Amino acid sequence: MRRSYLAAVAMIVGCGMMDHASADECVRFPDADAARPARASEAGARSYPGHLDLVVDARDTDHALFRISETIPVERPGPMTLLYPEWELSSHSRTVSAANLAGLGIDVDGVPLAWRRDPQDPHAFHLDVPTGARTVHVAFQYLTRLEDGIVSDDRIRVAWQHLVLYPSGWPVRCVPVDATLFWPKGLASATALPLAERTDGRARFGRVALGTLLDTPVMLARHLRTIVLPYGHDGTTVRFDLIAADEAGLAVPDDESSGLRRMLAETYAVFGRAPYRSFDALIALDDDLAPGGLQHVSSTEVNLPAAYFTQPDRQLNNRDLIAHEHVHAWNGRFRVPADADAATPNMPLQNSLLWVYEGQTEFWGRVLAARSGMRTMAQTRDKLAMDAASVQLAVGRRWKDLEDTTNDPLYLSGRALVWPEWQRRKDYYGEGVLLWLTVHARLQDLSHGTTGIDQFARTFFDVASATRTPSPYTFDDLCATLARWGQLDWKVYLEGLLHAKDARVLDGLDRLGWTLAFADRPTDTFAQDEAESGATDLRYSVGLSVDDRGRLRTVVWDGPGFKAGLAPGERVVRVGTSSFSTDALLHAVAASSDTPVALTVERTGKRREVTLDYHGGARYPVLRRIDGRPDRLSTLLAPRSGDRAGSEGAR
Repeated sequence: MRRSYLAAVAMIVGCGMMDHASADECVRFPDADAARPARASEAGARSYPGHLDLVVDARDTDHALFRISETIPVERPGPMTLLYPEWELSSHSRTVSAANLAGLGIDVDGVPLAWRRDPQDPHAFHLDVPTGARTVHVAFQYLTRLEDGIVSDDRIRVAWQHLVLYPSGWPVRCVPVDATLFWPKGLASATALPLAERTDGRARFGRVALGTLLDTPVMLARHLRTIVLPYGHDGTTVRFDLIAADEAGLAVPDDESSGLRRMLAETYAVFGRAPYRSFDALIALDDDLAPGGLQHVSSTEVNLPAAYFTQPDRQLNNRDLIAHEHVHAWNGRFRVPADADAATPNMPLQNSLLWVYEGQTEFWGRVLAARSGMRTMAQTRDKLAMDAASVQLAVGRRWKDLEDTTNDPLYLSGRALVWPEWQRRKDYYGEGVLLWLTVHARLQDLSHGTTGIDQFARTFFDVASATRTPSPYTFDDLCATLARWGQLDWKVYLEGLLHAKDARVLDGLDRLGWTLAFADRPTDTFAQDEAESGATDLRYSVGLSVDDRGRLRTVVWDGPGFKAGLAPGERVVRVGTSSFSTDALLHAVAASSDTPVALTVERTGKRREVTLDYHGGARYPVLRRIDGRPDRLSTLLAPRSGDRAGSEGAR
């Protein structure tokens, strides 16, 4: 379902585009003072009375906790509701939990004030303010576990959405806040927030809208290095703030710095003017953190392996992650889906356009990594082959189409899947890559090769004549822009892809001159993906993935292992007549065309023997050229910026 919430009010992301909003831009929600405010269209306009004064103390690393002190203006005596944030746009779900908030105390002029948690919304706290009170003082702690890695002696992640209560009734872009942060001396800080004053262990930030604060994390680290790339494009500056376990881990070879510079050049070549004045990429180089990222308006948080820059040939699976998160400045934060456009972090989001927000961003990550030389053409094809093979394997589309996967963050985040190919999980990422490849191929066909996805992106994400404020869009807006570059009923075409029960999104690869095939040896990218997952991936042959102890991590729904009665969690103890080993299993699969794969498996202490009805040998995804068709995929992946320094690496 596609509908827009609060179209009249800019959401959290909008707050990152300006430090405050004028009175005629702000609206207060009705006086019902509900924990979840009413629609903005029902509200009256007025400016927020005063500002929040927030002090966060992050010095208690022994107990891995934050201490928060806050002064909040009082609008009028009587009922008042304070909200603890719940929704994060970057996570597309309710990812902030009030379970970590403790020790809440509220007072007026030192006199304790009783509060009551809302019985239906644990993130809302009700109180009655006495006559004459001008402010209320709030104090609480945010508790973390040592194993969470949020607070340690050497590194602290300050995510403001965990560290503030705010008054209900106002869009967060309209609530000014002065924030002060204390941390252990000896740690350096990195953030996109404006600084008013900083000393060793203390920073007072310039006044910003609460929405800006919520969207702008601070990283504190003992070992931190900043690489500044003043790109010179419309006066923008990008800083790469690197955090590592020691000083040696902060080394970045010159060719890697050049690769980052080319990545920026290629990104600007696609999207044009940046929607930010400066941008901070907060990059943690740490093998204990799972690779991934969180996007913000003027910064991003990215976790990467410790050797990401020093051993790039061993990081093939993650080479587009920085590009992906940077593209979100345009796709997701400047152009934001209208149904994700909420005025506060306590209003529900809808995710119907995640196949654009995340899927197209994932697509551009693949393309920009190739254009900048961070991956070679061959390595990019190997990554696309993995995308395509995963799409082909997702038999769950028979009951759950691609559009329905956009609901996954609302109920699957933090939960493990038993049968991922059947249940599907956030497939708008990988399948989104193939969908947008198909859109590009269709644009190429309609224009006889003269236009494609680059022209669409420049038009759709163009901010050259606009202010740096968010621009919500709908599905119809998307289709209208596509129609400018190719005459087609794009609504019908895209809905056909979104609701398809087959893997028709693979059609784009074929139109671009390549097709999914399978080889008897894994590519380097595939092998590195296996290493990161901690399992031997045989899903495309016998339908299993197995860890080094023989435990079945995945059994593909309706695959050979499934049909033999295997289930995730069982353990393979023998392969044929040999004790289990990864080598023995690989050898058996390779020889399956002549000898059936026989396994002895153990479940709840009981053993049984199974024989897999599979005879196809080893199978690993690759792309192969289609004879007689032009290679338009390589044309798509070629550099655009004019910085030819990356072209050799992209061949």
